[in-house]
Amino acid sequence: MSAHTAFAPLFPGQGSQRPGMGRDLAERYPLARRTFEEADEILAFPLSRLMWDEERKDELNDTLNTQPALYVHSLAAYRVLSELAPDLSVVAMAGHSLGELSALAASGALTFADGLRLVRRRGELMKRAGEIAPGGMAAILGLDIPTLERVCEEASTEEEIVQVANDNCPGQVVISGARAALMRAMDLAKAAGARRVIPLNVSIAAHSPLMAAVQDEFARAVDETPVVAPSVPVVGNVHARFLETPEAVRSDLRAQLTSRVRWTDSVRYLRSLGVTMFLEVGSGNVLCGLLRRIDPEATAMPLGTPEDFASFVEVLSR
Repeated sequence: MSAHTAFAPLFPGQGSQRPGMGRDLAERYPLARRTFEEADEILAFPLSRLMWDEERKDELNDTLNTQPALYVHSLAAYRVLSELAPDLSVVAMAGHSLGELSALAASGALTFADGLRLVRRRGELMKRAGEIAPGGMAAILGLDIPTLERVCEEASTEEEIVQVANDNCPGQVVISGARAALMRAMDLAKAAGARRVIPLNVSIAAHSPLMAAVQDEFARAVDETPVVAPSVPVVGNVHARFLETPEAVRSDLRAQLTSRVRWTDSVRYLRSLGVTMFLEVGSGNVLCGLLRRIDPEATAMPLGTPEDFASFVEVLSR
């Protein structure tokens, strides 16, 4: 691999979790194991045991636990990456939804402990918002953003709003909002020519106005969390641009709860800066798949298991 290769770590969000996530990494790398132990101590409960127990899938899929689980796995993997390849040319990073907090911790904007506490609080509040204002989400395949914006506008009323939540990649967009408005939007999307309309198995309407029920509490948690300028530039979800100051970090985190995740724009922005290799750090390879749809010329590798790291080290040595 060329010495001039520009790397950008990407950090996954909800949907990438799976029972057993991170266990083999902790068994292979002492630094990863210590990261999971540190998380258990900070949270005062054995999160790692929950993550690694194949029988506790439902608990892992509870957003209260999903968010810290993904964060800890990502940071454990990033620490291993930093140990194995300390001279890697990391020019920028980004994270999808919850993954933005993982990216901020990896960049040094948040400490591991402060980031974990904020992630746990985010999960608690988003779960509560789902109880206060139940809603839903759906993936729409085969329609562009302008068409879906029109669909959502037509499906919404003053009391029931649905909006574009995740611009994941061309042809794959997630909408989110009040259940009645979501159902109307799904029907309208089918009528507009959507290839597939897939209701998601979630009880919350993330990145929609329904999260406003906990917005003030989350903003307070963000404001109370120590933040410094990232040592590596982080692309924020809300505007798909660098978060260069503590104020910019806080603003993006506060707004992210009810705003669209501009993932397609984020990846294209990173590509415009000369990034040639993306590394999906943590659980799964969802972001690698999205990347291929956004830019078939880009290269990506997952980094969440010992096998992934063995492949990566082999690629580095070429």
